[in-house]
Amino acid sequence: MTSSADLHTLTGAYAAHALDDPEREAFERHLLQCEACALEVAEFRDTLARLGAAETVAPPPALKARVLAKTATVRQLPPPSTPGEAVAGRRGGRRRTWTRLALAACVAAAAGLGGIAVQQYQRAEHAGVRAQQLQTQQARLTALLAAPDVRTATARSGGGSGTVVWSQHLGEAGFLADGLPPLASGTTYELWFDDAGTMRPGGLLTTSSGTVLLDGKIKDAAGIGVTVEPAGGSRHPSGRPVLLLPFS
Repeated sequence: MTSSADLHTLTGAYAAHALDDPEREAFERHLLQCEACALEVAEFRDTLARLGAAETVAPPPALKARVLAKTATVRQLPPPSTPGEAVAGRRGGRRRTWTRLALAACVAAAAGLGGIAVQQYQRAEHAGVRAQQLQTQQARLTALLAAPDVRTATARSGGGSGTVVWSQHLGEAGFLADGLPPLASGTTYELWFDDAGTMRPGGLLTTSSGTVLLDGKIKDAAGIGVTVEPAGGSRHPSGRPVLLLPFS
């Protein structure tokens, strides 16, 4: 049985829908009486939504037309007139039923269900290398947010903001940029782990809004820094950080 103390550690997992039914029900009862957890859940939900939105893939303009063109070639199964025909129809039409379901899923994607549906369609067409990468990143971000010790910190720069999400237990950190100053041509944002004042490369972010999982483990880093570097990144920071975010 989950103790009251343990319930306070489930805010991230609850926001990421990573609890089983008994845990979820116990936490929701706890949530009614704990303002601190309610606030933390709201913050995690907001962060998770922003992380997902940052990686949303717009449906290709031609996708809807392609799907609608294919529906004209799919023959619908007429309603059976007898129970026997119903059984035969179910057996004989199983393959066509799955075809219609697949087309229905594609229509849903074309109607704008967002990046995840499009990614699933692309994987089915063996054109989802990038989609697979995004799905893997989303899974890792979800696991990060569901970690019992997950923490976040936010700082502002030039009208935008940066949020770091980290778990010492997993040893991983993610970064979300939201409206940071636009990058000049030939430059990129680079993230760094702050190892007692020595900056260790942690990955690149080529846009002023987006999400990146930092390369490497947190180890003993005290936080992260963000600098503007030449395209492709640098081995060492070449300028002052535009953001510094501590792991505290």
